Amino acid sequence: MRTQLSFLIFIVTFFCTLPVNAQLLPGDEIARHINARDEGEAVSRILVMEMTDSRGKQRIRKTKGYRKYFGDEKRTVIFYLAPKNIKGTAFLTYDYPQTDKDDDQWLYLPAMRKVRRISASDRGDYFLGTDFTYEDIKLETRVSMADYQRKTIGESKVDGFHCLILESKPVNSDIAAELGYSKVEQCVDDNIWMVRQSKMWDIQGNPLKTINFKDIRQIQGIWTQHIIEASNHKTGHHTRFVFSDVQYNQGVNDQVFTKNALKRGL
Repeated sequence: MRTQLSFLIFIVTFFCTLPVNAQLLPGDEIARHINARDEGEAVSRILVMEMTDSRGKQRIRKTKGYRKYFGDEKRTVIFYLAPKNIKGTAFLTYDYPQTDKDDDQWLYLPAMRKVRRISASDRGDYFLGTDFTYEDIKLETRVSMADYQRKTIGESKVDGFHCLILESKPVNSDIAAELGYSKVEQCVDDNIWMVRQSKMWDIQGNPLKTINFKDIRQIQGIWTQHIIEASNHKTGHHTRFVFSDVQYNQGVNDQVFTKNALKRGL
């Protein structure tokens, strides 16, 4: 009996002293895999935004978006096509590879007839009535290496796909205030290195929102998300992005990514 008890104590002690998640990739390595994923040099696509409030009232916006890499610099622009009252609104972002250089973002509102620059302190604001911040829109499928400290905290499954759970916390309180998040947990598909689910906490540490990335499939050889759904746990507001007519092989004119193009529109 004593022999069996001693053996059980040995087994429990052995497994309790094993390194937690010793076999999992470090957080920064997972982030580098995400950012190294092939997104194509350029893409054009239709994006329909569906916003639903807590009472079930829905607003729908139709846009045309473009993204292109200029070396390591990523530029993205979104033009609003409908409804009529916001047609002509446009958003442009320059995502620079240098960690010590602030990204540039501009918003054009037809009613004001001028292009407004979005400052770094505004990047945690919500983008035109959606549940995504300006920073969420800018990053899209990538993650910020400079703003967060991260670690791998486990494994999970999302929609049947194996994922590594990446926990990211802002590097300091100022960055947390800018982003609006005290913590982000992302379930990363380690087969294709795409995030399938993100959970965010506000700067007080309360659950803020959950984002799910769905209908991920290959378009012209590139893994592409076709549906993004965000639910705000505080407001009950819900946003659904639906992408269609995604084209990676048609090329995009450089002049689309200029402040003058925002004013001219499509």
